[in-house]
Amino acid sequence: MAKIDIGPPDYRKNLHPVIIKNYGQWKFHDYVKPGVLRHVAHSGDMLYSIRAGSPRLVSIDFIRDICDLADEYCGGYLRFTSRNNIEFLTDDETKIEPLIEACEAKGLPVGGTGASLSNIVHTQGWVHCHTPATDASGIVKAVMDDLFEYFKRDDLPARLRVALACCLNMCGAVHCSDIAILGVHRTVPVINHDIIRKGTEIPTLVASCPTGAIRPDPKNKSVVIKDEKCMYCGNCYTMSPGMQIMDPENDGIAILVGGKVSNARSVPMFSRLVIPFLPNNPPRWPETVEAVRNIVETWIKHARKGERVGEWIERIGWERFFTLADIPFSDKCIDDYIFSRETFRTTAAFKY
Repeated sequence: MAKIDIGPPDYRKNLHPVIIKNYGQWKFHDYVKPGVLRHVAHSGDMLYSIRAGSPRLVSIDFIRDICDLADEYCGGYLRFTSRNNIEFLTDDETKIEPLIEACEAKGLPVGGTGASLSNIVHTQGWVHCHTPATDASGIVKAVMDDLFEYFKRDDLPARLRVALACCLNMCGAVHCSDIAILGVHRTVPVINHDIIRKGTEIPTLVASCPTGAIRPDPKNKSVVIKDEKCMYCGNCYTMSPGMQIMDPENDGIAILVGGKVSNARSVPMFSRLVIPFLPNNPPRWPETVEAVRNIVETWIKHARKGERVGEWIERIGWERFFTLADIPFSDKCIDDYIFSRETFRTTAAFKY
């Protein structure tokens, strides 16, 4: 069969030899030190993963640099994790410390394993998206600069996962992360009827609205919006640049907490809104940075060993969480979605 270049290469051809030999036959893994994992197979073979933090958006020169590190210290074997970390794979224990030193020399911090803060997974933001309510890379840089110590240490109550999505379409993992930073629009799109009349397929534009807020306006050969139905998602702008959703004065940031994907100890959980709005204040977003640090430090102070943020909150009660974190509760924090019965409080018991 002819070789084609459609799609990614078969990952099995690029696995480390130790992984190929022991595929599906692993005995356990443990944490040697922050940033270093050891995987032990039933055969006795051991493989080490050295995890380094990385930006999500990188240059070709950066990729060449880390490939050079992989060639020099671990036979060219590396991978990228789902949270934008780099993991160098080696079965030679003597290569670990020299590789860590080489990474640190290039500004690549080693850490993020075990009970620590991993890298923040995020979306495009103002760099490369047409409907964001906030930036992505800028906020992540500011937040990680402030919380950097927790990336380098692994003595937190449990692992900490932070995510950012620049709008509620959530290209990131904000629905299932311990702390989520979400860009929010708060005003309906401003319609430019001239643009819509000149080059918009109106049936497609109408169909793009998930709440049915957009309706045809045959008289003006355009559309109208029912404000009360709009949820400010920006899908309509994807269909037509005549539906301008971005608003410098009213766009901002919401904070959600308590989500997780893990099925260990408790079932996976969705994040819940705790701070409905923070302003966009680039380049360092001080209000957002302060809010995230406050939640992290409150969790560290009060959680038991092994408790994720959501598990801790479920144990003490959401009322107590708002009190401990000194976050004002508002009606925006109440889940009033018509199909959300499973998330409603079903008893009158308060956990103070």
